[in-house]
Amino acid sequence: MEAEPGPPQLWLKRRRCLLSLDRPRALLLWGPALDPAQGPAAAPTAGPDTCSVPVSEIITVEETEIDEKHYHSGKWQKMAKPYAFTVYYVKRARRHHWRCSHVTFWCTDEMLCNQWIQTLRELLEKLTCRPKHLLVYINPFGGKRQGKRIYEQKVAPLFKLASVTADVIVTEHANHAKDSLFEINIEKYDGIVCVGGDGMFSEVLHGLVGRTQKDCGIDQNDPKASLVQCNLRIGIIPAGSTDCVCYATVGVNDPVTSALHIIIGDSLSMDVSSVHHNNAFLKYSVSLLGYGFYGDILRDSEKKRWMGLIRYDLSGFKTFLSHHCYEGTVAFLPAQHTVGSPRDKKPCRMGCFICRQSKQQLEDEQKKSLYGLENTEDVEEWKVIQGKFLAINAANMSCACPRSPKGLSPVAHLADGSSDLILVRKCSRLNFLRYLIRHTNQDDQFDFAFVEVYRVRKFQFTSKHLEDEDGDLKDLGKKRFGQICSDHPACCCTLPNSTWNCDGEILNSSAVEVRVHCQLLQLFARGIEEAPAQEALS
Repeated sequence: MEAEPGPPQLWLKRRRCLLSLDRPRALLLWGPALDPAQGPAAAPTAGPDTCSVPVSEIITVEETEIDEKHYHSGKWQKMAKPYAFTVYYVKRARRHHWRCSHVTFWCTDEMLCNQWIQTLRELLEKLTCRPKHLLVYINPFGGKRQGKRIYEQKVAPLFKLASVTADVIVTEHANHAKDSLFEINIEKYDGIVCVGGDGMFSEVLHGLVGRTQKDCGIDQNDPKASLVQCNLRIGIIPAGSTDCVCYATVGVNDPVTSALHIIIGDSLSMDVSSVHHNNAFLKYSVSLLGYGFYGDILRDSEKKRWMGLIRYDLSGFKTFLSHHCYEGTVAFLPAQHTVGSPRDKKPCRMGCFICRQSKQQLEDEQKKSLYGLENTEDVEEWKVIQGKFLAINAANMSCACPRSPKGLSPVAHLADGSSDLILVRKCSRLNFLRYLIRHTNQDDQFDFAFVEVYRVRKFQFTSKHLEDEDGDLKDLGKKRFGQICSDHPACCCTLPNSTWNCDGEILNSSAVEVRVHCQLLQLFARGIEEAPAQEALS
């Protein structure tokens, strides 16, 4: 409808109210009524006494029945029969929390009421990004085993309010979700929702990405294969122990907030790293790929699953005391296309400029390579570092969580086609403790002589005992990767192998080849907002 609904004589909480649509900015505004004779031209503008909500954040509009008790009490007795409609919308609370709020408007003109309902519903119908039919996987065993209850009590009512239908599958065993995604018809869904922790998300990720590559004829075992982007978005309802992915993409682990992001159809691209060993696909990673300290913690905690979540604290303390370090060689290809750096203090936020610009520059490089103008991997030189490491971590995102608000790499970006490679060399136990403590405060955790961080597109790692088995490795490194760094001579001690911690799952192969695939996946999220909106929506 081109014309504004009018005349705008409505009431809000028994106060005369002027309701208006600001179409250029797609805002619904309401505020104190002016002289009704001024008509729609007197529409309220944003100000201290005016409330507003973007149309894109309206959940639904419903006709409201007038309660008999209210109708026959107070000033309503002097009115003709009132008509009403209720607008449900997103209201921002503190610390990135979202809530479903509502406001009810009253009027005596039935035509005016219906005109507003029709106009708002037509605007909502134009928001084609919103899902209508979802596939939901619930992990009833993750975290505190509250996944099913969280979905039924907090999420399902919101989906029903927004007229979002869902097929719900409660998983019964490990890889249930992953296996089913290879079999079912996913084309009838507008998205996939996982209720659980990072492990549940990883299952859905592997199922969706694997199904997409299978349908497109892509061999996942080929480390050089260019993977096809997934069409369906994934929504995460946090119900696990850490929920790192949800925290890094929404800013809070809250089921209601995540459900509202899904309902309004938010979209956020995310990089995915593929991990291979000897031309065999192992896993995908979106958050942490850790060798040494974090691998040892995971390996030890798996033996203590009967202890529940406290096993992570106990294994972490035990691993810190053991202070094992591991010798090997790291080779990496720097991410020359990125416009940021791991220490530039520019975190990834909603509408991130660094992610957009890096994606554009990466596409330009790929076009040049496609047309034969230059091969970027031949032009760029691999760098090789040998040494003795307490930890080798690759972070595709900040890996922030409530315990570590900054995360492992505070300014790692979600969708810039790179990973932050963090090398923690052998140091004293005290210095390593100082490094770990900085994950919980505002100090620069990379400001140590024994810590190095690089933004990379690809990297490889080989442990020393494998190097000893292959006497030609050093020659191969010189031929392919150029000069080996020798600033920190490697210790000659033979050390045992660690394991890789891949998003909370163990990889037993110490030698890996990792490649970042830019914006391979999309989530129902928008990134962390800089600050909640300041308007007080009533």
